[in-house]
Amino acid sequence: MHNLSKLASALLLGAMISLPAVAAKSGTLVTVNGVAISDSVGNAFLAEQEAQGTAATPELKNAIKEELIRRELLAQEAKKMGLDKQADVAAQADLARQAIFIRAFIQDYIKKHPISDAQLQAAYDRVKTQMGGTEYKVRHILVEQEADAKQIIVNLNKGDKFETLATQSKDPGSREKGGDLGWSSPANYVKPFGEAVTGLAKGKFTETPVKTDFGYHVILLEDSRPLTPPPFDQIKQQLAQRLQQEQIQKLVIDLRAKAKIQ
Repeated sequence: MHNLSKLASALLLGAMISLPAVAAKSGTLVTVNGVAISDSVGNAFLAEQEAQGTAATPELKNAIKEELIRRELLAQEAKKMGLDKQADVAAQADLARQAIFIRAFIQDYIKKHPISDAQLQAAYDRVKTQMGGTEYKVRHILVEQEADAKQIIVNLNKGDKFETLATQSKDPGSREKGGDLGWSSPANYVKPFGEAVTGLAKGKFTETPVKTDFGYHVILLEDSRPLTPPPFDQIKQQLAQRLQQEQIQKLVIDLRAKAKIQ
């Protein structure tokens, strides 16, 4: 079974660091019922559109101005009704404001603490080491009880086909494919599973069940081949994002350790 990555946190970080920085400008873009909408608000809106690939045409700028006018009119009506005083609305506004501060802080922190080429190269070397020099094509059957896994092994030794017995597997991703997990590096599996794979000879299956947090596995090694890692330039950006994520995670841990939380 493959390790679960911290995808959610990585995506969150990516969203935070990818949004454009907007230089504040003084001045008023438009006034609506006496309330001024600043140029900086218009510039922020424009920058978000440009970040999505929209060209900054005069038509877009005018559309943004009209949208900001509509928003201000609706916001003014909401305030007239006292909606800004409602606890749930105020709480949502606080969360939105907090998210903006967090985004700005992370952008600034990453700018002041750039990932060096040496750090990227070291991360790449670690990835190559973890991947190893060989990848394996495996099948597995995952069951809840050890006794069930032992019976599957007995049946395999009697001559039953692995693909047929795989219909018992509780892994929906591979069950319909005869237990096939395709080609992968052992590092992509949880440790007991990966170690079992590297200990098998081609065409052999595990003679004892392999226990992981997912249950009990019977593993068949179909083939192996040399593994060529992706070129450094191909994954450089991914490595940088991962190191930035680790930077922020460490920062948060350090801040929490110093914080007075009651």
